[in-house]
Amino acid sequence: MGYEPEFLDVALPVPEVDADLVDDVYRLDGSSTLDYTHFSLALSTSRRFARWVAWNIDGTAMHRLPRTGIAFTKDPRLPAEIQVGDEVYAGNRLDRGHLARRADLLWGSLSEAKRANRDSFRFTNITPQVDDFNQSVRQGLWGRLEDALYADVEVDRLRVSVFGGPVLGADDRPYRGVALPREFWKVIASVQSGALRASAFVLTQDLNRVESLEFAEFRVYQVPIAELEPRAGLRFDPVLTTADTAPPLAQDLAAREPLTSTDQISWS
Repeated sequence: MGYEPEFLDVALPVPEVDADLVDDVYRLDGSSTLDYTHFSLALSTSRRFARWVAWNIDGTAMHRLPRTGIAFTKDPRLPAEIQVGDEVYAGNRLDRGHLARRADLLWGSLSEAKRANRDSFRFTNITPQVDDFNQSVRQGLWGRLEDALYADVEVDRLRVSVFGGPVLGADDRPYRGVALPREFWKVIASVQSGALRASAFVLTQDLNRVESLEFAEFRVYQVPIAELEPRAGLRFDPVLTTADTAPPLAQDLAAREPLTSTDQISWS
């Protein structure tokens, strides 16, 4: 159950939440980490979304399972009031967007994959995203990052570990009493020819007309992990930052050119 830190044969612990945010993380039976099948997360009680999600992917044992007939539900282990549910999604263009990608989790035995499929629909793993989110973002670039890694490099044992989540900014725009994240992030780690490699990405948008949900174009950037940390309010293990494939960048994110294809990604 849950994210496996040593899935890649090198210890990759979950990120640590910044000290000033620790008290905002929900604790279940004393633990700040909530475990599900093949993924784990930390939940912000004030924002009611995950602050981070960590998951493992085994490319040798994947199953193709339908998503039809599975309802989005709140985690019954947690108070309902600290989970954003269906109330924010009715009658608008907002979709219930998975943080840990559903297809990534469908591996292991068939019973495991089925359990992971159901677990992925917990609202703790969901954030509001504009309809056709993964398809419309730079021709699906954000939704295809994990697939692009498998396609572009030789991944040892076809195993990958991923961290991701929303950037819970203080200036996020409110909608129906819920502050909608305007940015998302993802760190993808793999072992290539015996060496750990990690690549970090940020997806950002400008929410100018939130009431009508007319969202500006999304943009995807590859960023250094050290730059991502203060943005997300997290600290990653040094073994991950040492394996970073992105060079330090001087310009502010807004001044850089966004990715337009997977060919521009540095995986090693």
